[in-house]
Order: sequence, then C-alpha cells, then structure tokens
Amino acid sequence: MRLLIVEDEKRLAVSLAKGLTAEGYAVDVVHDGIDGLHRASEGSYDLVILDIMLPGMNGYRVCAALRAAGHDVPILMLTAKDGEYDEAEGLDTGADDYLTKPFSYVVLVARVKALLRRRGPSGGASPVHEVGDLKVDTAARRVFLAEDEITLTTKEFSVLEQLVLRAGEVVSKADILEHVWDFAYDGDPNIVEVYVSALRRKLGSTLIKTVRGAGYRLEGRS
Repeated sequence: MRLLIVEDEKRLAVSLAKGLTAEGYAVDVVHDGIDGLHRASEGSYDLVILDIMLPGMNGYRVCAALRAAGHDVPILMLTAKDGEYDEAEGLDTGADDYLTKPFSYVVLVARVKALLRRRGPSGGASPVHEVGDLKVDTAARRVFLAEDEITLTTKEFSVLEQLVLRAGEVVSKADILEHVWDFAYDGDPNIVEVYVSALRRKLGSTLIKTVRGAGYRLEGRS
C-alpha cells in the first residue's frame, strides 16, 4: 500500500517514512500543504498522514479541499496542539483520525493499520483474496497455498499484493515499482523481476505469468 506523509518537520517526516517503509509500505513525503494537496489529489494513495501546522496551506484546509473534491482517502491528522477544539475541527473537515505530538511511533503504526483495515482494499472489499489454490489475507499479511502457509518477506508480500488485487489483469513493472517502492526510487527497475522470481520459487512457477512487453498477470492453477 502507498502512503503520503505531509509534514514540514523534515527530521520527523524522514523518520516516519523510514519506519513505515520498513513496515512494507511505499511512502512519499512532501513538506508543505500546497504540495500535499496536489500530490494527494493526483496520486493513488491508500492513506495520507497530514500535519495541521504546514506552510502554504494548513492541514485543515488541505483536508477540507480533498473532501470537497470527492477524495475519500483515509486521513490521519498530526498536530503539536492539544485540545478538544483542535480534534473536533480536524474531524469536522473530514479527517478519519487524529494524533497529538509527541506520539509513540508504535501508536502511529497501529492507527495507520486500523485505518487501512477499516477502509479495506478497493474501498471496503474483503481483505482475503483467493486465486486458485492461493489465498492472500492483505489485512493479516498472511499467504496460503492450498493448506500450507507460505512465509514471504515484506517486499515479496507487497509485490504479490499488487498482483492479487488485480488478479487476471496485466500489472506493469512500472505499476509495481510505483506502489511497492516509491516515486523517488531510481535503482534498477529489474528489481521487480528479482522479486517475481522469488515468488515463483515459493508459490510455484505457474501462478505468475509474464506478459512479454507488458508486465505480469496472476492466474489460478489450471
């Protein structure tokens, strides 16, 4: 899943991005409200972590603008302020949750996961996806092949998640890079092939088909 952090405290933003990347998310970061609104409006994000006190445009206005434009992406608001009025204002503008600084990183991750579970993949669909003998629980991050549970690394699971959410469709290498890594990744795009090969070793060679020149397609066993 892909997250956007809009936070002007750069050390905090980098720290959160590193931690959430280690949790298996693709994370983009911007440091002012105008860029945050533009990126959240144009990008395909599963959740936005939005600070209230931002240069350019504050978090309340960013949130209100996103909701007015019809964007239903979950928003977790962050603020150094403390008080019922601030929380009420944040929630009234359309935020889904609220966290006051300083906060525990563990608590933030728990809030992020709770919001993503509440939303569910594809806007509330079941988190359990079955394709042939393969069963993927995107909420619990567990994978089963027939009756056997398969252990995947964080990145392996994230690549598989992109394929299973669009099972039967061709998913391009660029799409996988964008959602599993992030927009700033400038390494070898063939890294996707490495992880697809690893998945084939663990799940069998027939589940993930290569569509030459287009990408990959997840299919059930025939």
